[in-house]
Order: sequence, then structure tokens, then C-alpha cells
Amino acid sequence: MKIDAHHHLWQPLRGDYDWMPEEEPLLNRPYAPADLAPHLAAHGIDRTVLVQAAPTVAETDYMLGLADATPWVAGVVGWVDFDDAGDRATLDRLARHPAFRGVRPMIQDIPDPDWMLGASVQWGFAAIADMDLTFDALGFPRHLDNFRRLLDHHPMRTVIDHAMKPGIRGGDLTDWAAGMTRLARETDARVKLSGLVTEAGPDWTVDDLRPVAELLLAEFGPSRIMWGSDWPVCRLRASYDDWLASAETLTADLVPAERAMVFGGTAAEFYRL
Repeated sequence: MKIDAHHHLWQPLRGDYDWMPEEEPLLNRPYAPADLAPHLAAHGIDRTVLVQAAPTVAETDYMLGLADATPWVAGVVGWVDFDDAGDRATLDRLARHPAFRGVRPMIQDIPDPDWMLGASVQWGFAAIADMDLTFDALGFPRHLDNFRRLLDHHPMRTVIDHAMKPGIRGGDLTDWAAGMTRLARETDARVKLSGLVTEAGPDWTVDDLRPVAELLLAEFGPSRIMWGSDWPVCRLRASYDDWLASAETLTADLVPAERAMVFGGTAAEFYRL
């Protein structure tokens, strides 16, 4: 089974995508299941994981409605307000939906890099672990040490989104590589081979992405890596087809069983699809 482990669907008129640039026509428009379906069919992708893009419970309910109406959306990663312990009841409600898999706080957008270690938000991470839900870790290389500390305290089923957004454009991957290596060796976190093209320059090549992919394969291994399109965000740098082709090139040296893990098996196991 082939799985796209990370994509979005949205309707900007809902009004809660505050990060979305109004002047960016590629992003600031509706993206519905019918827009993604041809890409999935062209590449034989059977199932997907739909991931939150707005810090609201309303968007999570919207995505669960899309999952109800879309057979290939096999899992939804939503959002709850970690700054409100009363949202434990919301998490309980969401977890009863058959497509709900876990949550993704938008840590990359929170000004305080130590937010995740604050006492007032620990209830959320504890609840994820207690309820055996998934945690999508969204951040930047500056968050790597704190994510490592967090996973010491809360043994959550964790996947690192977009390989923690390495600084491909800048060319210096030293700190990123050290932090990711620690997470790979000292935790059982998975990682998404996704979002790399938007961290590269506009004239990126596969070779620009190769050092990142090589480290992920060496340290995490195929059984802990899952491919995601990050569509439609990937459209800022590449089409769905071009990013998938690049990911296939970056994993061309794997044996078929290993490629099958990267392009479906790891996601199926982690998200229990």
C-alpha cells in the first residue's frame, strides 16, 4: 500500500489560516479532495494522512468531515489548545472519531522555543502518551534539543515533520545533523521525508537535498522514514510529481522492501492505518 503521509486540504474562507500570505495565489485558494485525487491516481497512492494547518479545533472538525467523505483519507492529525487544560475533553471527543490519529501543535510558529517544556502545557503531552495517540513534531533545528528533552518525559508515538526543516538554503547542516542524530539514536521517533523542497532555494536540485536524505537513511533507516508530499505547500518549489520523483531518486539505492516502507509501510505502522 502506497501512502502519502503528509498533506493538507483547506478553505481559506474559513478564516483561521493566519499564517497564509494573502498575496500568495499558490497557497491562498481552496484545496479540496478533488484537487489532490488526480495526483494520487497517477502514482498509485492508496491512502493519505491529512494534517492540520490552522491552530483551531474547528479546522480539525472540518478535516474529520473531509475524511468521512473521502475514502482515501485514512488518518487525520489535528490540533487542540495545549494552553487550555480544559481541552482534554476536546481531545477525548476527537479521539472517538475513527480517522483521528493524533495532534500537531504548531510549535514552529510559537515565539518561545521553550514553550513545549512549560509546566502549563505538559497535560497535553501526557494525554497523548496516555491515550496512545500520535504526536507530529513541527519545528526548526533550534527546537531539536527541547524535543529530545520532551521525549524523555513523555514516551509519545512521535514523528518529526519535514525532517525538522534543515537549513538547506544556507548550506550549514552541522547543528541540524547533530540534533537529528541524537533523536534517531536515543528515541524511537519516526521522521517524515517531506517539506525539503521548500527549505531549498528556488533553483534547487536533487543533489541539494541529498545530504539530508543520506543522514535520515543512515540514522533512522527506512523502517522509521515515511514519505509525505506536503502538498499543496510543496507547490511553492515543486509539483507533486517532481517532489515524488525526487524522493524516489533519493531512495533509489534501497531494496524494494525498504522503499516500500518509506512510501507506505512506515506510515501504515505508525498511524495504524
